Amino acid sequence: MVRPLLPSASPPARARLLPRSARGVLVPLLISGPFVLAGRFQTCSSTLALPLTRSCAAMLESLVANARSGVAVNDECMLKFGELQSKRLHRFITYKMDDKFKEIVVDQVGDRATSYEDFTNSLPENDCRYAIYDFDFVTAEDVQKSRIFYILWSPDSAKVKSKMLYASSNQKFKSGLNGIQVELQATDASEISIDQIKDRAR
Repeated sequence: MVRPLLPSASPPARARLLPRSARGVLVPLLISGPFVLAGRFQTCSSTLALPLTRSCAAMLESLVANARSGVAVNDECMLKFGELQSKRLHRFITYKMDDKFKEIVVDQVGDRATSYEDFTNSLPENDCRYAIYDFDFVTAEDVQKSRIFYILWSPDSAKVKSKMLYASSNQKFKSGLNGIQVELQATDASEISIDQIKDRAR
C-alpha cells in the first residue's frame, strides 16, 4: 500500500501538502513503497522528480486515496494464468487496469505459437502493464525446461498516475499468481530483451 509520509504536526489538508517556500521546485517521489512529497525518503526502488505544484499535490492526494481503497482483480486474470501454468494453453498474458483504475483485467493473450517478439510488441509504448510469459529453453546439458516470468512493464513515457497505481498494486496482484519463477521490472524494451530473458532463465 502506498502511503504519504507527511508531517504529523497538523492534519494532512490539501493546502498543507504544499509548503509555500517549496512551490515550483522538484521533489523526489517514490513510485514503489512509501513516498515523500517533500523532503527526504528512507528507501525506494524507483523514483521520479515531479514539480511541486498545487495540481501535482492534488493528484497525489487522489492517488493515495485510490491505493488505500485497493484495486480489484477480475476473476478472469487468475483463470487465464491457471490455463497458462497448468494446462500450457497460452504463451503469454498481459494485464491492464481499466479506464477508471478500479480493476485489473486481462488485456491480451498469446497462444503457444506466439513468438517472444510478438509478446514484446504487445506491450504499449506509453502505458504500464503486468505480464506473464512462459519461456521454454534448453539447458547446457540438453534438458528441456521452462520458466514463468512475471514482468512489471512501466515505460518512462507512461503517465505518472499510471506508474504510481501499477507500482502500488503490483505486490498484491502478483501474490495471487502462484507459480511465478522469475520477476522482472522494465522501463524499456532493452531490459526485457531475449538475451536478458535467457540470462535470467538459467
